[in-house]
Amino acid sequence: MSDITAIEVKDLIKSFSYYKKELGLKNSIKNLFKREQLIKEAVKGISFNISEGEIVGFLGPNGAGKTTTLKMLSGILFPTDGYATVLGQVPWERKKDFKMNISIVMGQKSQLWWDLPANESLYLNKYIYEINDNEYKFSLEELTELLDVKELLKVQVRRLSLGERMKMEIIAALIHKPKVILLDEPTIGLDIISQKKIREFLKFYNQENKTTIILTSHYMKDIEEMCKRTLIINEGIIAYDGELSKINDVFGHKKIIKLSFEEQIDKKDLEKFGNLRTFDGFNATLEVDKSTIRSCSYDILNRFPAADFNIEDIPVEEGISLLYKRG
Repeated sequence: MSDITAIEVKDLIKSFSYYKKELGLKNSIKNLFKREQLIKEAVKGISFNISEGEIVGFLGPNGAGKTTTLKMLSGILFPTDGYATVLGQVPWERKKDFKMNISIVMGQKSQLWWDLPANESLYLNKYIYEINDNEYKFSLEELTELLDVKELLKVQVRRLSLGERMKMEIIAALIHKPKVILLDEPTIGLDIISQKKIREFLKFYNQENKTTIILTSHYMKDIEEMCKRTLIINEGIIAYDGELSKINDVFGHKKIIKLSFEEQIDKKDLEKFGNLRTFDGFNATLEVDKSTIRSCSYDILNRFPAADFNIEDIPVEEGISLLYKRG
């Protein structure tokens, strides 16, 4: 990871105005003369920096402000207030040099022409981004080889599977070798194998080209395998910025002890050691403070007929869920 800042965001705000309308003809006529205007704050003054070559996971529940933030960083939306630069330029000024060096992939929207073969859309991008013939041929050969879709270039986009189309979308986004890539749910709806291939490709591409990537995804596997750092946004506010593995530290140091017993034991005897999450007489999951894990383990093993014993961290999904609730 470089010391050069690729993306800088300072107190970025985005609000949307909309109108409230009650059901019925009478209220429709009433709204012609007087309407109640409401304001939705999608992003509420967020700040963060991302270094060149960094892959950052951008997490949050639906409606948290993830896509709105990416749209502002790509220049699609103007902010209500605040400041941001991408590659040293203000995104919403939409200068040519900025647009030639970024790319955005939205899993729910296509940039490919539905009724044309993928190679036609890719060839159009060649001219949009002013790529010379040799560079275009080399990039196309490399990308289609890595994603294993070389034989599908002449197939209509509408006839491709979702996974194949998503790979073509990624090729279209990378054909001009952008320095910053914004990925909004790039693996949505894909099967496990397709998700894995896209993750492996993006990691390899980042290592080879030092490309800065922001990734939003509801699949934790995407974030865990690709991102050392995670930003969590909730209700338009950054709730966490740091390593994914340390999210649970925000809520105190806890550990999980998983136990199996040779004979049935009394639930009340085990509850004395911590928060009993699951119990069926022969198996139990116990949550204890990290500071007491050694003494608890010693006492449990001496007191109960344990057949199996395992100590684990609290699943990161739980920490994220708590951050969502805490806001």
